[in-house]
Amino acid sequence: MPEPMTLDAVATSSTAELRVTDKYTGALLASLAQRTPAEALMEVEHAAAAAGTAAALPRHERGRILDKAAELLEARAEKAAGLIVSEAGKTLRQARKEVARAVNTLRLSAAEARRSHGEVIPFDAFAGSENRHGWFTREPLGLIAAITPYNDPLNLVAHKLGPAIAGGNPVILKPSQLTPLTALMLVDLLVEAGLPAEVITVVLGDRNVAQTIISSRLVRMVSFTGGFATGRAIAANAGIKRLAMELGGNAPVIVFDDADLDAAVASCVSGAFWAAGQNCIGTQRILIQEHVYEDFRQAFVAATEALVVGNPDSMATDVGPMISTASAAAAKRRIDDAVAAGAALLAGGELHGPVLTPAVLTDVPHHCALWSEEAFAPIVLLEPFATEEEAIQAANDCEYALQAGLFTRDLDRALRAARAIDAGGVMINDSSDYRFDAMPFGGSKYGSMGREGVRFAYEDMTQPKVVAISS
Repeated sequence: MPEPMTLDAVATSSTAELRVTDKYTGALLASLAQRTPAEALMEVEHAAAAAGTAAALPRHERGRILDKAAELLEARAEKAAGLIVSEAGKTLRQARKEVARAVNTLRLSAAEARRSHGEVIPFDAFAGSENRHGWFTREPLGLIAAITPYNDPLNLVAHKLGPAIAGGNPVILKPSQLTPLTALMLVDLLVEAGLPAEVITVVLGDRNVAQTIISSRLVRMVSFTGGFATGRAIAANAGIKRLAMELGGNAPVIVFDDADLDAAVASCVSGAFWAAGQNCIGTQRILIQEHVYEDFRQAFVAATEALVVGNPDSMATDVGPMISTASAAAAKRRIDDAVAAGAALLAGGELHGPVLTPAVLTDVPHHCALWSEEAFAPIVLLEPFATEEEAIQAANDCEYALQAGLFTRDLDRALRAARAIDAGGVMINDSSDYRFDAMPFGGSKYGSMGREGVRFAYEDMTQPKVVAISS
C-alpha cells in the first residue's frame, strides 16, 4: 500500500481537530478530537488494564458477542455501506460487498472463539517422561495494537478486532485518519452486542501518537496494514513484541495463449479497478502470451472504457474517487513519468479532482515506478511475453508480493506456474483480486510478516500454555 497511510494524520498538529470529509463531494462529515502523545500513553495504560476483563470472558460469551455484532451489522448494512461510500469513496456496490464480508469475518471470529483449542502432549514419546500427562491451551497474548488503513475501513478493522476478541485480548485501535467513522461504528456495534467497553480503546492522532502506542512495553503485539515505509518505522520502534504486517503488493496476472480470453478480460478489469485500484491485491501488471496479446489488449481497453466513472453513490458507477485529490494527482504524475519514459497510454488517465479515470498502459520500462512499485490507483500495465519462463521471470520481478493470478486451460501448466510464482497466494483462472476471509492472507519476499485470515490471526494473537501432571 502507498505512503502516506495510517500513520499520517490529516491534521499535522496533535491538538487539532480531525476533519473527516466525503471523498467525492468534499463535504465535512465530522470533526473529531485527536489525542496528544501524552494522552495516548494514558490510553495505552487504560487499555492494558482491561486485559483481565477481556481474558475473563468465557469462550461462549466471546462467540455470542461476535455473532451478535455480526447480526447487528447485517441489520444495518445499508447504513454501514452508505458511510463507507461517503468517507472512503467506494462505490455503493463495493461498499455493500465489504459490509457482507465484515459480517462473515465477525462470524468466523465467533466460530474461532468456540473452536480453537490446544492438544494433548505425548510426554511418553521422550524417555524419562512416561509418568507425565498433560496438554497445552491457547491463552490471550495481551494488549493488541491494531493500526488499520483507509481502503477497507470496515472489514480490515474486523479482521483485527474479531480474532483479538476471540482470543480474549484487549485492543487499542488506531484507525486511518482518513476513515475513522466506520471503525468507530463497528466498535459501537461490538459494545452494543455486549462487549465490555474497556476491551477496545480507540485513539485518533498523528504519527507521533501512533509511535507512542507502538513503542509502549504494555503492548504485546502490533497488527498493521499499510505501507512499507511505515512498516519499517514500526519495526524500528516497536521493541520486543510480536509484529504482524501486511505491507502491500504489485500483483501480476499471467494470461496464457490457451486461456478463456473473455473470462480473463472480465476478471482482470474487475481486479485492476475495484475500489479505484486502491487494493493491495489489485491486478497491476498483466502479462499476456504474444499469440493472444492483441486480442486481449483490444478487448481489455474496450471493457475499461465502458466502465462508468464518477459518483460512488450511484449503483451504476464502477469506479469512484480515490481517497484524496492529492493521491489522484500523485498517481497521474506516475502515469506521466511512464509515458515520458516511453510507455504508451491506451486508455484513461484523466484527472478530475479526486477521480482518476482507469488507465491502461503498455511498453512501460521496467525501471519506472509503475512497474516496480505498488501503484494503489486505477492503473494497469499490459505486457506481452513469449515463453512460460519469461512470464514467470516478469511476474517475480518485484521486491514484494501478496497475490498473483494466471489463466490457462492446462492444469499441469497452471500448477507448474503456481509453484514458480513467488507470492503469498496464486489464483488460477482468476485475477489476483480474490480473498476469502478464512484463508491465510499475507505477503511473500521482503516485508512478509505474519498472516491474516481469522484462524491465523487468532493464533498470532494467542500463546500456548502447557500443563503437565507428574503421576
